Amino acid sequence: MSAVSPPSARRSIEIDGVSHNAPIPAGARVGNILYSSGIMGKDPQTDQLPPDAASQARFAFQNLHTLLANGGATLSDVVRITAYVKDNAQREALNAEWLRCFPHPEDRPARHTQVADLPGGMLLQIEAVAVIRER
Repeated sequence: MSAVSPPSARRSIEIDGVSHNAPIPAGARVGNILYSSGIMGKDPQTDQLPPDAASQARFAFQNLHTLLANGGATLSDVVRITAYVKDNAQREALNAEWLRCFPHPEDRPARHTQVADLPGGMLLQIEAVAVIRER
């Protein structure tokens, strides 16, 4: 006998075109807060991970944008990003996309970057927290 959970205020959010092997959503929204899971730099057109850091960074932030849109948020709602890089050599690619998304120094979310042993050809991965404002 399995128990049926009551409806939750939590809503799972996915990234169109990007799959993974874990039984978790790409993000979750509760009220006006959206948390992402780890967002990799897969190309959503091919569902493949490119071999270079610049492409992975570009697709990771594109996938973040899609996740936010699917959850009713925008980049302006992001309050924190945690970034994981395979090694410090990927920071340049990460920072290039960071600056494209958040060009104004006085209007950027908090960010922490750390080196991590990322699996499956990932050179970087990001996580985000967004507080969604009424529009």
